[in-house]
Amino acid sequence: MAKVVGPEGLRRPAILIRSSPWKAGSAQTPWHDVFDLDNGHVRYFGDHKVGLLSAPGTTTGNAALLEAFNGHQAPTPAERASTTPLLLFRAVSRNGKPKGHVEFCGLGLVERAERLVQWGGREHTTFTNYVYDIALIDLTDEDDSVSWDWIHARRNESLSSLQVLASAPRAWRDWVKHGNSALPRLRRRVARARITKVNDQRLRAGSPEAADLEALYKRFDGNKHDFEAVAATVAARVLRGSGQRYIEGWLTRRSGDGGADFVGRLDLGSGLAGTSLVALGQAKCIKPDSLVSAEQIARVVARLRRGWIGVYVTTGSYSEPAQAEIVEDQYPIILINGMDLIKELRGIARDDHGGDLSACLDHILTSAATTITNRRPEEILLE
Repeated sequence: MAKVVGPEGLRRPAILIRSSPWKAGSAQTPWHDVFDLDNGHVRYFGDHKVGLLSAPGTTTGNAALLEAFNGHQAPTPAERASTTPLLLFRAVSRNGKPKGHVEFCGLGLVERAERLVQWGGREHTTFTNYVYDIALIDLTDEDDSVSWDWIHARRNESLSSLQVLASAPRAWRDWVKHGNSALPRLRRRVARARITKVNDQRLRAGSPEAADLEALYKRFDGNKHDFEAVAATVAARVLRGSGQRYIEGWLTRRSGDGGADFVGRLDLGSGLAGTSLVALGQAKCIKPDSLVSAEQIARVVARLRRGWIGVYVTTGSYSEPAQAEIVEDQYPIILINGMDLIKELRGIARDDHGGDLSACLDHILTSAATTITNRRPEEILLE
């Protein structure tokens, strides 16, 4: 929205962000936004593109978001009161049509802005862009909605920023008062744990993705160790997609691996304000219509120590009892089913191999050939 001149000076009433998943991977939109609404996190790529001669921070969207980012890091309540709220939307399908409909996803502010190099265009040339990690604010008190009266008030040039704050959502007012130190308790969380039904984890029969998953299973059925290399690569992509720093470690030896197939390290924070977690991975190549049971998950969990997390990657799906046990016992384990596995692999193939999934898998196996080791998982923390 255009800025208005309020009593304290210029202020922008709001920034509306729209993400279109159906465009992701195209020459127009080569990046993939991440909307993790359950955990109050959105990873959103800016609007710089291949072929633009302007600096990446000067495009309309990036310039507005970088300005908002500065306001979201403001040290005083008065400065935070005038900063710009982000209203996030994403395109959704209706009646089989991907265009024309959007849903409101939440109210947010920028936690981090990072400049990075991306691939884009038909020729996969590089270009510089910005990616933003956005925290979604809890709107429980407002029934997950935002009153447009607040935005109208922010457009009223006669009202001060503190006056319009009265119509803001409760969590936003709390953030203005206490700053980013309050974000852990103000971030949107889904109180009721969501268990994904088995049918919702499976690809539509006859779809290209289902065919790719079946081909993947047939290629690695009986070739457990090669599948572990694929699982390790996909796990790394998923963990990095949440905005964290993930270091790939190694594959374990072919036998006597103690319940772990690959090892990595997840770094959180930096310096004295940082820590590292061992990521212990399990790979299971099973028929796409098969289920991973609670007992199989429990065997991985039993291998974890304090400060470790588990990552389970399979070509199948996870039973509802297995998911329920993870939620009820608060196991620190990440589940990647066959649907997500093939989605990530197709993304790697598209970005780095011109969409050739077979070439992508060959490259993964070649890269992993020298990473097999007998080292203990905790040694990853020493690197």
